[in-house]
Parts: sequence; structure tokens; C-alpha cells
Amino acid sequence: MDTRVLYIDDDVPLAHLVKRNLGRSSHDVVHVHDPNEAVERLQSETFDVVVLDHYLANMTGLDILRRFRELGIVTPVVYVTGSSEAQIAVEALKSGASDYVIKNASEDFLSLLADAVVNTVANARLRKAKELADEETRRAKERAEALLAEMNHRVANSLALVTSLLRLQAASAQHEETRQVLQETQSRISAIAGMHRSLYSNDKISSVDMKPYISALASDLASTVSGPESRLQISCDLDDIELAADKAVSVGMIVTELATNALKYAYPEGEPGEIRVVFKRVDGMNARLAVEDDGAGLSSSSEAKPGNHKTGLGTRIVRSMADSIGNGITYAPTQRGTVAEVLVLLEG
Repeated sequence: MDTRVLYIDDDVPLAHLVKRNLGRSSHDVVHVHDPNEAVERLQSETFDVVVLDHYLANMTGLDILRRFRELGIVTPVVYVTGSSEAQIAVEALKSGASDYVIKNASEDFLSLLADAVVNTVANARLRKAKELADEETRRAKERAEALLAEMNHRVANSLALVTSLLRLQAASAQHEETRQVLQETQSRISAIAGMHRSLYSNDKISSVDMKPYISALASDLASTVSGPESRLQISCDLDDIELAADKAVSVGMIVTELATNALKYAYPEGEPGEIRVVFKRVDGMNARLAVEDDGAGLSSSSEAKPGNHKTGLGTRIVRSMADSIGNGITYAPTQRGTVAEVLVLLEG
């Protein structure tokens, strides 16, 4: 591939030598001695590299480099300076030159200049290729993120439709046991739908902001309470914590099962009460997830009723999820009520 070189130097005899020498290597050299003409040609034509001499009639090459920078000219520059002026070469590199060559009377100068031109052009093309590849990668990532967000959006909408159907079925169920099973299933599906909703509504497509996610779960659970249980309240004490999607849905399922269990069994019918959902950092690696109440305690809860097959499923779900995200579920000693907690590993 021919290389177009703009050679800026007011030394005409040397310019002829440079032009003839670089021409032997298929370089198309355009020589100008006026800096203004050089700028005009760089703005109207395409060059692969500029060879710029330090000493010119009314200014130095450093002045021209500054002008290039001001005008946004990004063509790579090989700077040419005298053998005793190493500091000038350093200044040229700081001002944007890609390489420099020390000018002397021997033929080494022409050889070194030819090598510098080839290397500078090759490096510039590599940088350009990398920029194009990075840009294509960025666009591909944006496309993938858009597709994933759309997928999460559709999944969340589909699951929301399923929960609505379950709600209608629960409302029309003639048997209380059937109604409760449908409500529990609705709550579990809502926990998964909420995770997908968080993924498509968040800038980060692979993690879930747990504070709004758990708050929304608690609100949904509270809205499913009817009859005498409507005097029960669910409150949240949550830190700003982000979790990967798989851990987030596990936390959501644990909260759903434990809060549903507390709504059903913690307080006698008609008695007001509060269920508290807590998710707080313990240290940099762990957070405490807890569902607490001030009710009758485990002796009256479904945990103590192994004959209840519906609750048995919920218990198995909680234990499995708790084992997958932390150290399993434990029940903290308390004088009143129940405190079920899981130490959640935040990373890994």
C-alpha cells in the first residue's frame, strides 16, 4: 500500500533527497515549505504521515505541532531535529509527535527517516484498527444489552399476566386451601417477575438493586392480605445493595416464603402486628437478611407443623435458597416472636 507523506521543510535540496529516497520505497512524498500551505493541504487531503522539520523560516516545528492540536489535525508526525537538540525532540514528543529522527550529514539520516515513516504509519494503522474494533465491540455490547433488556421486559410482562390469572383463580376458589395454594404460587412467581422487572429498568443489566426490589415484593405481599389479616403490616429496613440476578431471585424467594408464613401464622386472627424485612450489610463480604415478627413464635408457626404439605414446600424452598447464597437459614433466639435470618455472601 502506497504511503502519502507530507514533508514540511524549507531546505529545498534536502527535501529533494528525502523525496527521492522515500520514493524508492513506494512512498508518495509531497513537499511544502510554507506551514500555512501544509495546514491547508492536511485539511483538504489525506496523508498517512507528516515529516516535520524543527527549523523553518518564521517559526519552529513545535509551533506547528501546537497549531495542529488546536485545529484537531491528528495525522501522525515524525519530527526532524538536529543532533545536538535532544531536548527539542523530547518536547516534540510531548507536543504530539509520534516519533523523531536526528538529522545529520550522513546517509544514516535518510535510512532512519524511512524506518521512522514506516513504523509510524504501521502504528497509526494498528491504532485505527483497534479503535474500529473497540467501537464495533461497544456497539455489539449495546445491541446485546438492548436485546437482553427487551427479553427481561417480555418475561416480566408474561409472568405478571400469569400472576393476574392466579389472582383471579384464587378469588373465585371455593375452598380456602385451594385459595392459599394459589396465593402462595402467585407470590413466588411475583418474586421472579420482580427480578426481571428490575433488570430491564436498571442501567446494569446483570445485577439487581435490592432495596427497591425487596420493597416492591413487600408491597405485593401486603396487597395479597385480605380479611382479618389486613391489620398486619410489612415494614422494610434495607441497605443499598446490588446482587447478581441469580442471588437476587433467591433472596426474593426467601423473603416471599418467610413473610407469607409470618402473615399466616405469626399473629392470631384479628390481632394487629408487624412483619419486618431486614437486609443490611454486616461487612464488606456479607449482609444479613432477616424476616422478623413479634408474634406467637415457632411453636405456632408452620415450621412446627410438618403435616402441612403446603408449608413443607415453602420450607424446602427457603432452605435450598439459603444454602445456595450463604450459610443456610437460622432462627435467632428471641423473647418474643420469630427471627429467621440468612447471612448472604455478597460476592462470588
